[in-house]
Amino acid sequence: MESRIGAARRLRLRCPAALLVVLFACARIEPPPGGPRDVAAPRLVAIHPDSATVPPDFDGEVEFVFDETVSEGSSPSMGFGTGDLEKLVLLSPTDRVPEVGWKRSRITVRPAEGWKPGRVYRVQLLAGVVDLRRNRSDTSTTVTFSTGAPTTTARLTGRIMDWTLARPARGGLIVAILLPDSLQYRTMADTAGWFDLGPLPAGEYLTYGVVDQNKNLRRDGREGWDTVRVAGDSTTVSIFWAFPRDTIGPRITGIAVTDSLSAVVSFSQPRDPAQRLDTSAVRLVVLPDSTAVPVTSLLIKRVHDSLYPAQVRPDTAKRDTLAPLLRERPLKPAADSARAKADTTRPPVPVREPLQDKLWLRAASPWAPGAKYVLDVRGIRNANGAAADARQTLTVPEPKPVLPDTTRAVPDTTRLTPDSLPAPPPAPPSR
Repeated sequence: MESRIGAARRLRLRCPAALLVVLFACARIEPPPGGPRDVAAPRLVAIHPDSATVPPDFDGEVEFVFDETVSEGSSPSMGFGTGDLEKLVLLSPTDRVPEVGWKRSRITVRPAEGWKPGRVYRVQLLAGVVDLRRNRSDTSTTVTFSTGAPTTTARLTGRIMDWTLARPARGGLIVAILLPDSLQYRTMADTAGWFDLGPLPAGEYLTYGVVDQNKNLRRDGREGWDTVRVAGDSTTVSIFWAFPRDTIGPRITGIAVTDSLSAVVSFSQPRDPAQRLDTSAVRLVVLPDSTAVPVTSLLIKRVHDSLYPAQVRPDTAKRDTLAPLLRERPLKPAADSARAKADTTRPPVPVREPLQDKLWLRAASPWAPGAKYVLDVRGIRNANGAAADARQTLTVPEPKPVLPDTTRAVPDTTRLTPDSLPAPPPAPPSR
């Protein structure tokens, strides 16, 4: 009996402790209830170490201290670059994901390989830090310090453009590689594509800009990019015209008839805008006997439309049997929010047409409805100069048969007027 009573007492003593452990393990950090609503973004109040300093034997962490508790986000920092806070930190010079820590009101940064002596380090905390009320900061902060190398004031400035869309690459990634040491310094462009990277060690740099579509602060295979070499005595980077690169030339992905004589040819990559294809590089045959069909031109849309304007005259023009089936959608220019407000403090950017992946084909004779054609284009080049021969088949759609209109009312024979009734049969002769 005594053993059972003792066991019961021990169970009652342990239950509150176990309950407290569970409660603390499941607790979530939330702002206290009541009081005025917090609508202010977290404010940075201190940075350690101070910028433009040479801290002796520095082996700690760079700290960004805020005036309130900030959120770690839904994805913690695990060293893979996928954490919410990891995406907000640019550490240079290194190409590895840094160690990013969260300590309530502090965000700490340290290189994965540790601090190296004799280098100028640059740590940039991007805009996007949020507090527990989901208030988001919209300012970026940078701290620069040295672990032994002399501090400098060199800077690289410029702009990155998305040439495929002919508009600024908002938030584009900028990388400057110091030669010959191959030390990488990184930053991000603003919403208008402008960037200012510095202070940096003096020297010659190989720079490149990336249209960072997935926002992973890395250059991936299918993302557009451009590179510029900057001499040691220069601080201005010419404009990056970023576009996707490929070592294999374009191929034809589709052909669609636009009217009785024209068709739009779509390619797998943006074309070289400087290339002008002569009709000798184009061969069009109709199957099955491979009869050659003369080609008038193969041009970009703007030039094609200027040479062959649409003329519609219902009173004299012949009926186009392909018109009901082929309705060309006009190309809409890409919206450029950065052009809404002119920036007079920076030099103007040269105007370039967007890179195009389409050409308009003009045949000398009308398309035959239901016929199949084969198009060959020789020596077509992509935007970075890789050439290829491309081939594709075109099947012209047949016009749909005109069906009788069955919606017209059928005459009601049950409601005939006396005039429409048949005459009565003649009366039999009387005897």
